[in-house]
Amino acid sequence: MEKKYDASSIKILKGLEAVRVRPGMYIGSVDARGLHHLVWEILDNAIDEALNGYGKVITVSLNKDGSVTVSDEGRGMPVDKHESGKSALEVIFTVLHAGGKFEEGAYKTSGGLHGVGASVVNALSEWVDVEVCTNKRKYHIRFMDGGTRVSKLEDLGPTNKTGSKVTFKPDKTIFETTTFNYQTIVERIREEAFLLAGVKMIVIDEKNARKEEFYYEDGLKAFIEYLNEDRDTLHKPITFDHMYNGIEVKAAFQYTDSYQENVFSFVNLVRTKDGGTHEVGYKTAFTKTINDYARECGILKEKDKNFEGNDIREGLTSIISVSIPEDKLQFEGQTKSKLGTPEAKNAVENIVSENLMYWLLENSELSLKIIKKIQKAAQAREAARKAKEEARKGKNNSKKAEKVLSGKLANAQSKDHTKLELFLVEGDSAGGSAKQGRDSKYQAILPLRGKVLNTQKASLADIEKNEELNTIIHAIGAGVGSDFNLDDINYDKIIIMTDADTDGAHIQILLLTFFYQYMRELIASGHVYIAMPPLYMVKKNKEVFYAYDENELSKLKDGQKCEIKRFKGLGEMNADELWDTTMNPATRSLVNVTIDDPVICDKRVSVLMGNKPELRREWIEENIDFTLEEDYRVM
Repeated sequence: MEKKYDASSIKILKGLEAVRVRPGMYIGSVDARGLHHLVWEILDNAIDEALNGYGKVITVSLNKDGSVTVSDEGRGMPVDKHESGKSALEVIFTVLHAGGKFEEGAYKTSGGLHGVGASVVNALSEWVDVEVCTNKRKYHIRFMDGGTRVSKLEDLGPTNKTGSKVTFKPDKTIFETTTFNYQTIVERIREEAFLLAGVKMIVIDEKNARKEEFYYEDGLKAFIEYLNEDRDTLHKPITFDHMYNGIEVKAAFQYTDSYQENVFSFVNLVRTKDGGTHEVGYKTAFTKTINDYARECGILKEKDKNFEGNDIREGLTSIISVSIPEDKLQFEGQTKSKLGTPEAKNAVENIVSENLMYWLLENSELSLKIIKKIQKAAQAREAARKAKEEARKGKNNSKKAEKVLSGKLANAQSKDHTKLELFLVEGDSAGGSAKQGRDSKYQAILPLRGKVLNTQKASLADIEKNEELNTIIHAIGAGVGSDFNLDDINYDKIIIMTDADTDGAHIQILLLTFFYQYMRELIASGHVYIAMPPLYMVKKNKEVFYAYDENELSKLKDGQKCEIKRFKGLGEMNADELWDTTMNPATRSLVNVTIDDPVICDKRVSVLMGNKPELRREWIEENIDFTLEEDYRVM
């Protein structure tokens, strides 16, 4: 019987109910990322207070009962009676889109989510406890079960303090996990402290009795030093901090001996991972100023071409942080990932041009060192360009690609690249099984022999000499480095399929490092995946099951007698097993690789794949728990 669909089918969700029904619309997901987003929502409010000059200390505490407390020394949220009849504090925590950032003059600059944060956190929590110190009085209010007020606004008496303290416990019926990751919180707090010079940021883990404090007088300088800690640098970090037409521009840069460019931009302390007008202004200023200096000093003659922007920014780590008044703040699209304020381009361009030229003129020896690095980059680019031109004479790129891929790539039959998948498979044996078991219409197989080059400090010339990487470049078909063009990719999914062991994990990391450094847009746009082959095959009551980790194995065994086989590698699986468990779109599990936080991602890659083992060892000891226990017993 067909279900009736009329006006009675339309439900209007009241209050915070909509948030609980569709939490992903407000915090992105209900996994660990969404869980931590609750902290960022409350933290943003505290940061906005500090950003506007109110309070010098912000503390995040992970409590023993699984709750989190965020406290600041700002003005304290308002508690007086709102026009709705409720206290302003209750309105902030129970009404969506209610906040001081809508009222002109309440905040000069703001990076928060405009009144959504506190109420969303309340909706997705078992309980929320709020203490506010304002107007020399201390107040308290409490909510439970997704936003229901259980205590009236209480006046707890006089105080000389100011600020807000919000404690909340996430609702375990909504989130996949309610365990906060200490290191994730620390990394975010450290980043905020770099940008909020002069403000102390504290993280406390009560359960494990640990605490970290971050305070920087010259935040961007410290930020650059942190990012380049594992790289060899050409000079000390250079910083600028000036106002231009009401926009404050802070910038810092440092050249390293690497081949990659890293630019990180922020607006009112919010990361703009897709750049925007401030990044355009920065890059324009850098390119023009370096070229003007090179000509003024006679390094570039009249007949010489200007250095290109990619050559100038090779090995350059930069941070741009701008503070823009609310009335000038514009973003492109629904998210805050790309700045659209036209005035920001002019402000950054003017400040960087003037200050960079002054620094170059005052530091001629270092300036010459930088110019020489740029010249080498330009020469390498020109050599690569000539090589490509030669390849086009009589022999087009497709013929070269065919030669490189001949006997290696088992391509898909379809020409519709939006449906095609490329499997990068560890070893010829597994590659053979994959070729037999695949859907040849849509799936291509490229077996890899051994481990590819670690490209963290490799040049394009080194990469082009590496047979395996060269094969991957031609298979994907979109170029490499500054020539990479996402529109030219031959496959919608690039799937890394390796053994479920340490060697397989190492191959995954090496390939991801290559994609991150030389095809970063491939990851950023969601085209890179990791296949998840099973660890165990379990035969129980003549039925066959597969377990992908120890927990699944334990559930399958369930105290029953069964036969268990542990796969030592993909090569042990026959074609139909590999298809059923790892390649069939209807039954497989894939991990989509994305870049959530560009700063943390860059730091992690450089530490783990760089040439300073002491930093790598330190990170591993702090973040990895080692165990020798592994149960292979058959019940």
